[in-house]
Amino acid sequence: MPLHPLPHDALTTTPHGTEIRAALPWIRSMPLSSVRGLEIEIDGAPPASLSIALGAREIAPDALAAEPGWWFLQDRLVLRCPPVSPGSHRVALRFRLTVPYLPAGPDAPLTVPISGERDLLAGAGPLPPAARDAGEARP
Repeated sequence: MPLHPLPHDALTTTPHGTEIRAALPWIRSMPLSSVRGLEIEIDGAPPASLSIALGAREIAPDALAAEPGWWFLQDRLVLRCPPVSPGSHRVALRFRLTVPYLPAGPDAPLTVPISGERDLLAGAGPLPPAARDAGEARP
């Protein structure tokens, strides 16, 4: 289980922009709808636009609340934004993870703040063989 939401190989560039592949720093797989308030900053500023890639679809971060799929532990959640220049960038990721099976009071589940910040090199390398993108079709 990765403990940091931004693995060292999280930042990649594509012909269409930048992708950040976030890891799930939790003890078990979670519904995509558990992810709330997702924000990123690159070099201290939010990108001009941000979307989530789920297989062939792209959705807004707030639309995750209505997604029926799962974020499995070995998966990466793909965040897409405009291109960044080659080289090193300071990337910060923040979101809240609602844990539906753990109560935090009489009427609400536990919500855990997740954050991570790391210097990442654009195009630093391929994903580990076990990692998939969240939302990809499974065999």
